[in-house]
Amino acid sequence: MSGDAAVSMCDLEFGCGKDKGLSMGTRCHGFWYERLVQPCLVEMLGSALFIFISCLSVIENGPETGLLQPALAHGLALGLVVATLGNISGGHFNPAVSLAAVLVGGLHLTLLLPYCISQLCGGLIGAALAKAVSPEERFWNASGAAFVTVQEPGQVARAVVAELVLTTLLVLAVCMGAINEKTRGPLAPFSIGLSVTVDILAGGAVSGACMNPARAFGPAVMAGHWAFHWIYWLGPLLASLLVGALVRFFIGDGNTRLILKGR
Repeated sequence: MSGDAAVSMCDLEFGCGKDKGLSMGTRCHGFWYERLVQPCLVEMLGSALFIFISCLSVIENGPETGLLQPALAHGLALGLVVATLGNISGGHFNPAVSLAAVLVGGLHLTLLLPYCISQLCGGLIGAALAKAVSPEERFWNASGAAFVTVQEPGQVARAVVAELVLTTLLVLAVCMGAINEKTRGPLAPFSIGLSVTVDILAGGAVSGACMNPARAFGPAVMAGHWAFHWIYWLGPLLASLLVGALVRFFIGDGNTRLILKGR
């Protein structure tokens, strides 16, 4: 769950020399696959599953359930894929989470771009599947689960602030619950999923409560809806920087903090 999928060259050298009975090529290929290729595949798979469920919950949502159906579907789906796949890749499924993981030392910088590309591809796959299984009328009535809450420039400032604060809660749940050595624990998938549910219930009417650029990107492509799309990148990525600073300077454990270290 720590997202510790990256590897240094000294780790690679050590890993390739573990088993004397295998050829050097076989050992290195297996090592590279498990440390680099497999985590990216898992990020794409998890993102596709999460975004498929989340998009479908919005497309099929009825007026009588309001925000409750998408909030529960998003939170439960994310918690499930984190619990199922998190030990392979760290269970990010969100470029904002991956950026924060890099900043707090939970993911090697060289994996940030491959992770983000995998997550965006997963978002496209999930949104495409949701479109494929949805009745056309329902799909377009819901704008393909794209974020359409912000309709005019006067709503932009509060939407950006909402995305910043809501994503901060989610990213804190990941960094403190799954990466920070002092506070991480087995309930991290539950906490991460619950943070998404709470965020959607609280902020869904303000900004749409995206918190995830991959979640915004896939439906935007499928529905062709790009109005104010940048909000769902700016807010979450600013939250990643904020949480990275908080963990590195104030609330992280002694191995993570850059200042005020204990002896």
